[in-house]
Amino acid sequence: MHPRPPRSLFALLLAGSAASAVAAEPIDLRRLPPVTGDIAAGKERATLCAACHGVDGIAPVPTFPNLAGQPIDYLYSRLVAFQRAGKPDSPMTPLVATLDAAAMRDLAAYYASLPAPAPAPGTTDTASAGRSVFLDGDPANGTPPCQGCHGAEAQGHPDAASDARWRSYPALRGQHAAYLEQRLREFAADEAPATSAGWIMGPIARTLDPATRTAIAEWLEAGAR
Repeated sequence: MHPRPPRSLFALLLAGSAASAVAAEPIDLRRLPPVTGDIAAGKERATLCAACHGVDGIAPVPTFPNLAGQPIDYLYSRLVAFQRAGKPDSPMTPLVATLDAAAMRDLAAYYASLPAPAPAPGTTDTASAGRSVFLDGDPANGTPPCQGCHGAEAQGHPDAASDARWRSYPALRGQHAAYLEQRLREFAADEAPATSAGWIMGPIARTLDPATRTAIAEWLEAGAR
């Protein structure tokens, strides 16, 4: 039996009711309505978030993601996904449990308004090896080019500005390598994704061996150059 493809859940996304009776249905992020929020209100709510993600949205611990400069649609969809998943082992679960949709939109708006992180200094041979897979894929292993969704500059889908379907794709340039590797492992292991991102990324992540994951992540952290 093949798992069901994700369905559009506008009502869930708008309400932010992740624990509702339809929680078993994955969210199709490509049908996410445009997200807007109050930056000032988001900044007030972000005090607790700073412990892990930094006061400027740049995480001081590399296993936590940088949030600064990410697309608002992506940030909001991640909060909804955390709320829906309800995983007790995740530090995000208790933090998002009581947030309503307006609060999540405000937080997303605030972090999206911050300057994106600068790339890590320098590069390595390992990082350079990741460039080829990101830009051209690896046909021998069935890996498509990462730039198809994240852009050649790794700053999000190239059509995001003109087409709302692509605004939930994250920017990867300058993200912590340790976090990126962790996310790839999670995608590869997830057999029941909560969102369309998992349905897309899961099969791709499973084509990558550990060395390739490291190479791609280090190249992105170094600025995707």
